[in-house]
Amino acid sequence: MERWTPMDGDTFVTKENFIFCVFGYEHPDGVAFSFLKYVPSQLKTLFSIRFLKRKWVVQGIELVRPENLYTAKNYQEILKTFRSHFPHYLYLCPFYGKEIVSSPTQFIKKVYVPRDCLQELLQQKEKDQLQKLAVELATLLSEESNVSMEEFGIRGSIALNMHKTGSDIDLVVYGAENFRDVENAVSKLNDEGTLSYVFSTKLDRFRKFRGRYKNTLFMLSAVRKSKEIDHSYSKYQYHPVRPVTFQCLVTDDCEAIFRPAIYKITDYQPLGPRLQMAEKESPTQVFSMIGCYRNVARKGEMIKVSGTLEKVKNIETGTIHYQVVVGTGTYEDEYIWPIPS
Repeated sequence: MERWTPMDGDTFVTKENFIFCVFGYEHPDGVAFSFLKYVPSQLKTLFSIRFLKRKWVVQGIELVRPENLYTAKNYQEILKTFRSHFPHYLYLCPFYGKEIVSSPTQFIKKVYVPRDCLQELLQQKEKDQLQKLAVELATLLSEESNVSMEEFGIRGSIALNMHKTGSDIDLVVYGAENFRDVENAVSKLNDEGTLSYVFSTKLDRFRKFRGRYKNTLFMLSAVRKSKEIDHSYSKYQYHPVRPVTFQCLVTDDCEAIFRPAIYKITDYQPLGPRLQMAEKESPTQVFSMIGCYRNVARKGEMIKVSGTLEKVKNIETGTIHYQVVVGTGTYEDEYIWPIPS
């Protein structure tokens, strides 16, 4: 495999035909932190989790997908199965102090990078109806937002060429400024009736990332450009302190569109039984590992948060700050909810 720098949203197939999605931007050399998305049908009995009835096929391999991708219970079950049968997909991280689902690059047989997948699709001479519509939608958004097509990507079933009737279009936009421009273009196109938002949950109304174009569902997500990755793996050491529930004010939403989503905060107001906190432990940001909590609040808005207070130490300087992590894989009841003004 050619030299590859794992980026959030990249997808890869392993030698056992597991399909993983890369998570985040900080990875040890030769390892990609990721989450399991598809399992070969012949291996599903090894996992004590429920799978969707639908099947997918990639390169002749039948695959199934967990019914719930992001629950703490499923994550712990996946850890358990990997520990027993595929320990090479667990990495004991000295900086997080726990096992993390990942893959050594030597076990990866094919990588799908969204930007490259879209460029390949654009050059493909024969396209089916869904592929044509995906290109048409990306082109429309590019023209309306003045964001180059080179800053778009595609992932999901179309990227892996395992789509079928009813599949959606999963588009990626590279760069924070580009993503905000595309967001504005989608809003304008929604007002004009060219496409429409789809709100399946309360959070969808805040995120506005899902829509329908010519009777086909689509999703938009943001990926950092290389220049927007401001620190590397091994810069910080993390130590969980305790669960917390609170409300706060968002002071910066610039990194809230990415995964992990980062909200800079102030005005920490504890809620529930764990009310008291030493002033030095007051968190300066909320750090969401769960994708559905991306882009749910803007600067100047209040949010309610349930997560785990974490002590973060800069290994080089020794300085310490605190953050709250949502999506530790330990507790189910972790969330970020916007508080209407």
